Amino acid sequence: MTDIANNSISNTPSRIDLLALSIKRERQSAGLSLTELAKRAGVAKSTLSQLESGIGNPSIETLWSLATAMGLQVTRFFEQPQQNLRVIRANEGLTTYSENAHYAATLLADCPAGVRRDIYRLKVQPGEVRLSQPHPPGTVEHVVLCSGSANIGPANEPVLLQAGDYISYLANAPHVFEALEADTTAVMVIEHP
Repeated sequence: MTDIANNSISNTPSRIDLLALSIKRERQSAGLSLTELAKRAGVAKSTLSQLESGIGNPSIETLWSLATAMGLQVTRFFEQPQQNLRVIRANEGLTTYSENAHYAATLLADCPAGVRRDIYRLKVQPGEVRLSQPHPPGTVEHVVLCSGSANIGPANEPVLLQAGDYISYLANAPHVFEALEADTTAVMVIEHP
C-alpha cells in the first residue's frame, strides 16, 4: 500500500482505523482533552477529532506535532505486535506524506523500548551463501535490499527480495543471505535485547 488511507478488504481494521485508535489511546493515556492536545500540537480541534474518528489522512507534520505535544516518538502511533517474519515490498507499507515537500516516509519497523540496534551496510556477491548461526534469543534482523536481488531470512524459508524490499525475522535460528546478482547491496539492522 502506498497511502496510509488505503484499506484492505478484510474483517481486520484498516490502517487509518488503527492509527485513529492509537492517537486516541495515547491522548487519553496522557490525560489530555481533544481541546488541550489540539492547542499544544497547533492543529485544529476539528482535525484532531476527525483523525480520532478515522476520517482523514494525516500528514507527517500533523503526526509529528501530535507526538511532540504528548512527548512521544511518532512511531508510537504505528506500533505493531512483533512478528516472526515480516516482508514489506518496495511499493508497500504504511506511508505518510509531507504537506510541504515531495517527501514520503514509510515506516518499516519501530524500535521496542530497551533494545540496542546496530546498523550495517552490506555488499554481497553471488556464489557462496552466507549462513549465519543462531544469535541469542530475542535478536531480530531487519534488512532493506538497496540493489540487486537476494534470498534472505530463516534458512528453512528464505524470501526472494528485490531492490527496495524489506524483511525482518527472528535471528535465533540459522539464517541466510544469498546474493543473486553481482554487487547486491543492503542495509542490515540487528536488534539486540
